[in-house]
Amino acid sequence: MKAAGLAAGFGIGAVASLMGVAGGELLIPTLVLLFGADVRLAGSLSLVVSLPTMLMGFARYSRDRSFAVLGRNKGFLLWMAAGSILGTFLGGLLLGIVPGSVLLPVLAAILLLSAVKVWRHG
Repeated sequence: MKAAGLAAGFGIGAVASLMGVAGGELLIPTLVLLFGADVRLAGSLSLVVSLPTMLMGFARYSRDRSFAVLGRNKGFLLWMAAGSILGTFLGGLLLGIVPGSVLLPVLAAILLLSAVKVWRHG
């Protein structure tokens, strides 16, 4: 289990770094499918595992000035951040109410839709 976790973390970290993401879109399915974690537990674990990934990505992207684009999109960024904070608050309130049997198909639908959109965009 330790070796599998190390390998999964390495792969997710490498892909997340290349794509400039935190890795949650890869972590949650990995935790659910490979390690059998409940979707809510996988979400919580994803937050903890994503933090070092985000910090490393932030450091890397800061050094090569990749964040310059943020200044040009400040309005959108602020609205997105505000929505994210509100959504996180509401989601936290619903965490004990919405069952995993509802969350898992929702996650699957989001991932499928994301995969189709990314495939068509690339």
